[in-house]
Amino acid sequence: MQVLTTWLARPDAEAFPYDAVVAEFNRVGKHFVDRGLLETLDAARATLAAPAAQGTRSQLARFLDCALDKFDGRYDNPSYLGIDLLPLPGTPEGDEDPASASRRRDRLFAMLVADLLRFELEAADGTTSLLPELRPDTRLTAKRCRLGVRAILPALARLGLRCDVTEADGLAGAREVCRTVFADLTPAERRTLRLTAMPVYVAHDEYMFIRVLQSYETTFAVIAVHLRTALAALVEGRAAAAARALLAAEGAMREAKPLFSLVATMLPEAFLTFREFTDGASAIQSRSYKAVESLCRRPEQRRVDSPAYRSVPEVRERVLAGQPTVDEALQTARDAGRITAGEHAEVCAAMQRFEAAVLAWRQTHYRLAVTMLGERRGTGYTEGVPYLHDARRLRVFTGSEAPAILREAA
Repeated sequence: MQVLTTWLARPDAEAFPYDAVVAEFNRVGKHFVDRGLLETLDAARATLAAPAAQGTRSQLARFLDCALDKFDGRYDNPSYLGIDLLPLPGTPEGDEDPASASRRRDRLFAMLVADLLRFELEAADGTTSLLPELRPDTRLTAKRCRLGVRAILPALARLGLRCDVTEADGLAGAREVCRTVFADLTPAERRTLRLTAMPVYVAHDEYMFIRVLQSYETTFAVIAVHLRTALAALVEGRAAAAARALLAAEGAMREAKPLFSLVATMLPEAFLTFREFTDGASAIQSRSYKAVESLCRRPEQRRVDSPAYRSVPEVRERVLAGQPTVDEALQTARDAGRITAGEHAEVCAAMQRFEAAVLAWRQTHYRLAVTMLGERRGTGYTEGVPYLHDARRLRVFTGSEAPAILREAA
């Protein structure tokens, strides 16, 4: 690629030809990028380590690491989703108050879902050549637009982005949502969207799949912030604040529910086509989800030693180092007399609501996997459906009564 060769002659992080590189990746799919281009990108990455280029490690270095994951032999779920390029809530970890984290989540969630809708509309209009295989028909596109509008409207309302549409407005509503969101994006946010969608193949539905998974990562990240807030409140004996934080976590999980309905519209043949090239990347490697799980209660040692946690070593290390949990903080607060019996009941009720939301999410995830995968093994060298079958009923907390959804499933 001549534009990249020209850049290498005078490397400048601010002038890197992102658009040209992303366009080529998307033209063929990340799995099929020409090795010569990958080697040139590797040479570009090497310039960032040169003495004259010190201090330029930032978006460009993270982008190149993401683009070269298969070339390096370290392809996984975080690199597939470009997680290190997304401004997730609570990053750096713990260094964000709940209100700011919630707003960051809403902003990123709105960007991702609006971009998903934009791509569906452009494909339907015939104005994009991106990912041309197995495109949906007009009826299915309209359904996706309804579901996407349903998912995005609560976040838009909190952000103050007025958009007088409902999901019943279909394609017209989705177009208005896209106009509203994209008119408010900064150049940096637009670039973030461009850099974080690099499908492995050219099947249409993979774009939606990536954006939905990124939206869930954003949701889990803000839930982790709410759980840390609840934990800190319990340590200080502020039961009401802990309950509010837990209910905020439950609300975030509940609001994201329409995303699974979106994934359920994927054409099975499209999913099975592109997943052939995603081996090595699995949702089991989600750092944000494991952060949520490990903040609720301490996982059993066999789970800590399982592939589920070994695939997220930074989270596993915190668990092994004795990371406190909401479960333990509630028990300590009650035993130390920092909260009353009534306050304990209030926190337990909030925990049950959050646990029920998580269990419902897991059950939906399992059912969707059964539909899409059947008996096939999962990606990332996991067992797939059998793993989800066993994991879906793991208790979220042990310090409160099991929610009805778990008792009914027992």
